[in-house]
Amino acid sequence: MVIDSPVTVGQTVPMTSHRPVRRLLAAAFVLLATACAPAAQPSAAPVAGSSCGPEQLATRTPGTLTVGTDQPVYPPWYIDDDPASGRGFESAVAYAIAGELGYVREDVAWTRVPFNAAIQPGPKAYDLNLTEFSITEERRQAVDFSRPYYDVKQAVVALEGAPVAAATSLAGLKDARIGTQIGTTSYDAVVNQVGPTTQPSVFNTNDDAKLALTNGQVDAIVVDLPTAFYITSAELPNATIVGQLPLGNGVPEQFGAVLDKSSPLTTCVSEAVDRLRSAGVLAGLEREWLATGGDAPELR
Repeated sequence: MVIDSPVTVGQTVPMTSHRPVRRLLAAAFVLLATACAPAAQPSAAPVAGSSCGPEQLATRTPGTLTVGTDQPVYPPWYIDDDPASGRGFESAVAYAIAGELGYVREDVAWTRVPFNAAIQPGPKAYDLNLTEFSITEERRQAVDFSRPYYDVKQAVVALEGAPVAAATSLAGLKDARIGTQIGTTSYDAVVNQVGPTTQPSVFNTNDDAKLALTNGQVDAIVVDLPTAFYITSAELPNATIVGQLPLGNGVPEQFGAVLDKSSPLTTCVSEAVDRLRSAGVLAGLEREWLATGGDAPELR
C-alpha cells in the first residue's frame, strides 16, 4: 500500500470462551467465497421523480459512476483482487448501489486508491469508495460517508498453540505483540480496547501482517471479523480466532461508502443504501458472502 509517509513493515508507532473456528464453517465459507456468479442486483432504474439518476448526478464522468477501492483487496470483500467482477460483499454492494441510482453494470468504472489516500482531504479520483472504511468522526472532517451498509466487529487472530491463542479475556492480550494494518480502526481497537504494554506494530497491508504472524514477528493480528473467518478458514489453517474485541463505548462500528467532502452525491448514495437495507438486499448479500456464527467469543 502506498501511504503518505513511508512505513517500514513491522514498524511500531506511538499509541495516541476460546475454541478454534469449526472446520465445517470454514468449508462452507470457502464455497461462498469462490462462488462463480454474482448475486442478482436491483434493476438499474432510479426511483420515479428522483433527482438521483445518471442524468442528474454530478459524477466525475457524466453517465459513469466511478467506484474506488484499494489494491490489493481481499476476500470476502472482493474476490481474486478483481473489484469489477461483482464477486465479494463490497463489490456486490457497489453494483447494488449503482443499480439503485440507475446505472447499468457497464456504466460502473473502478479505480484503485491507496487506503490512507482515499480518506485524505482534497479532490477524489472516485465518486464513492468501498474499502471497509469504518465511519468515524475524525474521518468525517475530511470526507463524507454514506449511511452504513455493514456493522462490523474486530477480532484477534493467532496461531494455534501459541500462548496468546489461549487468552479468554483482554487481560490475556496485555503482554502480546499485536499487529494491524496502518490507518485502520483495527489499530484503534487494539490501543483503546486492549491497551497492550507493547506498542502495536503497523503494516502496509493485511498480507504483510499475516506474514509477520507466521514468521513470529507478532503474536497476534487484529482484523475485522469476516476477514478473520476467511484468514483462518482459507489462508492460514493453522491460525485461530482468539475472540472478538468489545465495542468501543458500546457503539457499533459501521462501514460506509466514502465520498468527497460535501459531495453532491452523498444524499443519493445514502438513500440508495437505505432502500437496499429496507428491501433485504444487504442482508442477502451478507448471507451470500460473509461468514457468520462460529466460535468467536467476546473478550472482556
